[in-house]
Amino acid sequence: MARMVQDEGSSSVTSSPLQFFSLMSLSPSLGSPYPWLRELKSEERGLYLIHLILSCANHVAAGSLENANIGLEQISHLASPDGDTMQRIAAYFTEALADRILKAWPGLHKALNSTRLSSISEGILARKLFFELCPFVKLSFVITNQAILEAMEGEKMVHIIDLNAAEPAQWIALLQALSARPDGPPHLRITGIHEQKEVLDQTALRLTEEAEKLDIPFQFNPIICKLENLDVERLHVKTGEALAISSVLQLHSLLASNDENARKKSPPASRSSNSVNLQRALQMNQGTLGELLEKDMVNGYNPSPDSASSSPVSLSTSPKMESLLAALWGLSPKIMVVTEQESNHNGSTFMERLLEALYFYASLFDCLESTISRNSMERIKVEKMLFGEEIKNIIACEGTERKERHEKLDKWTQRFDFSGFGRVPMSYYGHLQAKRLLQNYGCDGYNIKEENGCLVLCWQDRSLFSVSAWRCRRYD
Repeated sequence: MARMVQDEGSSSVTSSPLQFFSLMSLSPSLGSPYPWLRELKSEERGLYLIHLILSCANHVAAGSLENANIGLEQISHLASPDGDTMQRIAAYFTEALADRILKAWPGLHKALNSTRLSSISEGILARKLFFELCPFVKLSFVITNQAILEAMEGEKMVHIIDLNAAEPAQWIALLQALSARPDGPPHLRITGIHEQKEVLDQTALRLTEEAEKLDIPFQFNPIICKLENLDVERLHVKTGEALAISSVLQLHSLLASNDENARKKSPPASRSSNSVNLQRALQMNQGTLGELLEKDMVNGYNPSPDSASSSPVSLSTSPKMESLLAALWGLSPKIMVVTEQESNHNGSTFMERLLEALYFYASLFDCLESTISRNSMERIKVEKMLFGEEIKNIIACEGTERKERHEKLDKWTQRFDFSGFGRVPMSYYGHLQAKRLLQNYGCDGYNIKEENGCLVLCWQDRSLFSVSAWRCRRYD
């Protein structure tokens, strides 16, 4: 290993500690970082940060707060929200670990966050920026719209329910497609759900203007509420309407529950396991953080595979989810299109969630690193106000407070199957449209793959989002 480092031009001062830091553990004697840490190359520093994050997380899980504090202090000397990919992601994971520790003292935690402004408007801004900077949500809109168009062919009265009506761009594109139908556009009604009136007002204005321009009979029905508090009676589905439902990155929030085993501790990994796996990692030559993590170098842990397993999947109990799906099934939708994060951030243990989140968000940070400059304020806002807040929720929160409970497609498939929905395979044309959008995007890292009739949106080989379509089985 020393020869590898020296071949790259490192000094003996740098190569010598690299031979041994995989054998180090965090302890009170470690104190401030060694001077050689600042001399590490980007990849070497990234590997060491991964080692430190996992060691620190194990101390947090074990309740060893003194060692966790030492770990956080050491990571802070290497992490940076405007550095390279690993430095940026480390900054947000350590912030989340610190927040989890602080929650043990509710008074202190509340005092430190008492002047923080509401995150609702920040979240809306961050999601709009994410929409502009990465193609995933645009791809979801294209695929969803095509599935709706095909399901509504020949229908004269169409009603669409949008479970998060914050982005009018999706429905503007659909209005334009409907106006081009050979048999003329249908009468379209969109019911939009959002907790902020201003967001719904803006969406209604944009869509009404577009419908008037295209001469399409149109009505927008706003419902101001959180999705978890939705009363399905307020949707006012009328006899004779063909119903479509769109959910983009929303349903997972309904999986939040009062966990009986909240803050369940996972046993810390052994020191020898950390050392062997990190030493293996140091002998690799990878180009991105995602590639670093794709090797089973962290505590012998492998994230759940992208493809659905043939073995039975354990589903978390969620009365709110079951109730909503049952109510939506009762409305007899012709099509329901669902986009969700393709990762398991709803594991039963803290360490399981942290490791899955490290894999998932490593790929998202890589997306931005590959396409946007490091000093871009838009990029920093997305990483801080969207990715950072999601990471914090996954790692620091438990019970009903933990909303970011992302799950993989195999679990969503079982949930919809149990609720009486049948899968609608995505059409070749929908897949083709999405591929064309990516070709125009001008970045080779993004791709789309078909999986059991659904479409999975990827960065490199890592599945990040799934888009699936369903309908009430009475239509089958």
